[in-house]
Amino acid sequence: MNPGDAEAAASEKARCKKEKKRKRNDATQQHDCGASEAPVADEKIVYEKKKKKKQKKNGEDVANRKMTVSIAVAGSIIDNAQSLELATLLAGQIARAATVFRIDEVVIFDSNPTVENNGDGEESGARFLVRILEYLETPQYLRRRLFPMHKNLKFVGLLPPLDAPHHVRKHEWSEFREGVTLDGDHSMGTFVDIGLSKNVLAEQILEPGKRVTVAMGTNRDITTACIRKVVPPSAPRDKMELYWGYKVRYASNLSGVFSDSPYKEGYDYIIGTSEHGKIISSSELILPSFRHLLIAFGGLAGLEECIEEDRNLKGKGVNDVFNTYLNTCPSQGSRTIRTEEALLISLQYFQDPIRRAG
Repeated sequence: MNPGDAEAAASEKARCKKEKKRKRNDATQQHDCGASEAPVADEKIVYEKKKKKKQKKNGEDVANRKMTVSIAVAGSIIDNAQSLELATLLAGQIARAATVFRIDEVVIFDSNPTVENNGDGEESGARFLVRILEYLETPQYLRRRLFPMHKNLKFVGLLPPLDAPHHVRKHEWSEFREGVTLDGDHSMGTFVDIGLSKNVLAEQILEPGKRVTVAMGTNRDITTACIRKVVPPSAPRDKMELYWGYKVRYASNLSGVFSDSPYKEGYDYIIGTSEHGKIISSSELILPSFRHLLIAFGGLAGLEECIEEDRNLKGKGVNDVFNTYLNTCPSQGSRTIRTEEALLISLQYFQDPIRRAG
């Protein structure tokens, strides 16, 4: 081989090596681009999550779970029951309706303030309803600790369970559980009975006999090595959008339903139901955007009589008390619709309007 051919061969070899190196670099760069796109996508997801969190914090995200729906029911409906057993069954129907339609608060008001607890231990219809509704809303494993024996609880065993999400069975695991605080050594925290084989330890120091919501998480260790935390009752709804039962409140009259609202800003929209109300189909009813909605149901003589008997509402009519006064069951075949029936009819009637308002 002459020197010219040798030089040409060496040049070709160097060019081939250079070409291979360039291809490797291109492949590496393509791989790196693909890898760099993933972090960009991850950053975008993180940014969107932070944006949504900020919107929620600023109140820009008004989802249905942020709204509350309360119902007010006249305690006088119990006066129509002919026995303790029938009165208990009636209370059970109200509890079931409130749970099925995810009601946040049930307010029971005395439409006849002269009928209060007597010295012989007899309860007014409103007080009776409050007792039964609170009992049924409480998980079964806590009832013995929270409710002493009472004659008006005689027939509660006949009632169907609410089977709400917070009524967790012993063999089930839930990220939240209802419990009752126990007495004892508080050096490490507070022991809480949550219906499992062992009591759990909560980090807070709390007085005994209080019902609490415990965050259990996913760690199934229930020994004292795993310390739990007591959280607000609204935590399951806020964090997991779980329905966590209803609160029960007693009001001495109809005006007390509004004035003693547990919400700082009160109820921002109040609806009354009556056969004398306006007739609007559910598909045409437009509710304004609200935070706390209240739907009121009258007693044996309706809401009109409840207003007349309330001194604080003297001289006022239904249009002064309620933002809207509706007949949710027009063209009824019976002369009267019982309150437990009106609850089911009306709460179904309001489902779509409430959803649209959200």
